[in-house]
Amino acid sequence: MKALIKRLASAPGGRRTKWLVLVGWVILAVALGPLAGKLGEVEDTGPNAFLPRGAESARVNTELERFRTDEVMPVVAVYSTDGALGADARAKAEADRRAFAEHVAPGQRMSPALPSDDGRALMVVVPLGDDLGNRVEKIRDIAAANAPPGLDVAVGGPAGSLMDQVAVFGSLDSTLMLATALVVAVLLLITYRSPVLWLFPLLAVGFAAVLTQVCTYLLAKHAGLPVDPQSAGILMVLVFGVGTDYALLLIARYREELHRHEDRHTAMRLALRRSGPAVLASAGTIAVGLACLSLADINSSRSLGLVGAIGVVCGFLAMVTVLPALLVIAGRWVFWPFVPRLGTPVRKQVTVWARIGGAVARRPRWSWLMSVAVTGVLALSATGISLGLTQAEMFQDEPESVVAQERLSAHYPSGASDPATVVTNAARAGAVGAALADVEGVARVDAGERTADGRLATLRVVLADAPDSDAAKETVDALRTAAHAVEGADALVGGTTAQTLDTQRAADRDLRTVIPAVLVVVLLVLVGLLRSIVAPVLLLATVVISYFAALGASNLLFEHVLGFAGVDWSIPLMGFVFLVALGIDYNIFLMHRVREEAQRLGLGRGVLEGLTTTGGVITSAGVVLAATFAVFAVLPLVTMAQLGVLVGIGVLLDTFLVRTVLVPALALDLGRWFWWPGRLFTARAGAADGAATADAAATADAAATAAGDPPPTGTATATATGQPVAGRGRESQRV
Repeated sequence: MKALIKRLASAPGGRRTKWLVLVGWVILAVALGPLAGKLGEVEDTGPNAFLPRGAESARVNTELERFRTDEVMPVVAVYSTDGALGADARAKAEADRRAFAEHVAPGQRMSPALPSDDGRALMVVVPLGDDLGNRVEKIRDIAAANAPPGLDVAVGGPAGSLMDQVAVFGSLDSTLMLATALVVAVLLLITYRSPVLWLFPLLAVGFAAVLTQVCTYLLAKHAGLPVDPQSAGILMVLVFGVGTDYALLLIARYREELHRHEDRHTAMRLALRRSGPAVLASAGTIAVGLACLSLADINSSRSLGLVGAIGVVCGFLAMVTVLPALLVIAGRWVFWPFVPRLGTPVRKQVTVWARIGGAVARRPRWSWLMSVAVTGVLALSATGISLGLTQAEMFQDEPESVVAQERLSAHYPSGASDPATVVTNAARAGAVGAALADVEGVARVDAGERTADGRLATLRVVLADAPDSDAAKETVDALRTAAHAVEGADALVGGTTAQTLDTQRAADRDLRTVIPAVLVVVLLVLVGLLRSIVAPVLLLATVVISYFAALGASNLLFEHVLGFAGVDWSIPLMGFVFLVALGIDYNIFLMHRVREEAQRLGLGRGVLEGLTTTGGVITSAGVVLAATFAVFAVLPLVTMAQLGVLVGIGVLLDTFLVRTVLVPALALDLGRWFWWPGRLFTARAGAADGAATADAAATADAAATAAGDPPPTGTATATATGQPVAGRGRESQRV
């Protein structure tokens, strides 16, 4: 890894090669930029994009392709009144039905308007073919026009619901991109207090975004990478958040080196070499952790994991190549008005971090016990979490398709607008239909279509309960049992309810499969970075505790503030992967610096020095990352909002509690055992333990050192071997 970091550091920090790096990225962006705009062309918006691979409902969708050359999906217009339907209401429905006829898919026919048993509603089902979006919009315009007083009209059904979801995702990329860029720009301005410097991380993130989209497009087109609208939207937020984090860490280290070296090229090479291992380990952890989602059954989870891993890798490459090149080319003036000059003290706002470190050092055991108690209390709220959302609960604002479903449920069998679909051998269709009609919870069974060769047939099973209700799911289970029992039928049961049921069960399996894989991968990365076993295990445990605390805190917000009816099935898994991968990120930044400082200052003072010197930059990075994910909270789709809130809260907990108090307190309390069985554990006890946790003078010295003040007279700076460092001033020692 050192050789790789050295090579990466030499190019953007070279006098001539920095220009080659910049020109190379510009050529790459110009040449491949047009491909970035084609990502939408390879997004999978088909019926199986968000379903488990191999699920029975997904197999039904695949089999349905054999029944027609064009996709047919029904839209349902429902006309309802508070009392009995009058002649004008019936005339309106019949006039609309005639107008709908021009939008019916070729080879399909539209049934007469179906009255409800209570006489207060009419339902018109229109089978649509190509150009679904435009046809749904035109049908809604027709239905909304010239409605007589007292008649409520709503258009929904499967096609209407799909278009409402597409409308959400259609504006997702642009909304997220603009909102995220604005949030990051504002936070960078506040962080750097420079009118120029904030532009450089954003420019580098722009290069990373182009490369990410190009790589994703090419892999989706030529290598079968699954991409859906949700993963494509989250991808850009992830690139912005992670890329900005790496930029903050690198720029902070570069600023330090500029105080020690006159040549900015030398300063950049040293900054990259010293911060590079932490950035590489962080990127590797996040990328591999997200890639573990490829083990998931649900296609959307697999897509998010693989696409996210590509974004992290591209963000890492941009931040360690084009960003350093831009900074070196621009020179020191980009830091104006706080320009770092050779020989001047390192300007840091670390007094608060020195004080926090001193407080933790005085009572480390009490500090970590209280931190665990706080996270434990928050985690208790996760025990009462309600998993699962109905179609009506998936949107923060109620779309027309949800209104239509509510009115249908009030006047018809709840499943009338969205029946279960059964595919079976045509020869056994009668026997299957008879078996299904006897299942409790079935309102009726209708004959459907046949394939051109006459081998397969479909049946439409209208359920008595709403398609997304628990009772409907139980009915689907019973339907499958009955259908599978018909000899020679080879029947498959699908439809919206079956898809919800399959997704719910796959989410449970994915939790049991993906979470252990993520934990093992992250643990191995930490062991390799820290050369220890105890420290990685404890660091991983702190992040897991933080995840459950974030889940509990988020559940409180969802239930009592935001008013969500429950938590989507996908949130626990996606939230865990994101928070473990991103949460361990800050522990890597902290402990890499702690290990570096402990080798020359001793373990106790090394922990305090690492906390103090990284406090500002890691806090800024955490706030930026939390803010970028918080952008999701304003989106109309509840699933995205919940993911944003969960990740945002988790990152803030990691930033302000876990990394600031819990981890340093554990390291100080355990002393050299924290680093067992690595080199720091085997160092001579006097040097290894440092005395920062037991000696008030050493603690004060560490805090003063972190704040940039001179140490007390006669204090010797010790290395990990216990020997004073001779011939070097304090400023030259600080790395």
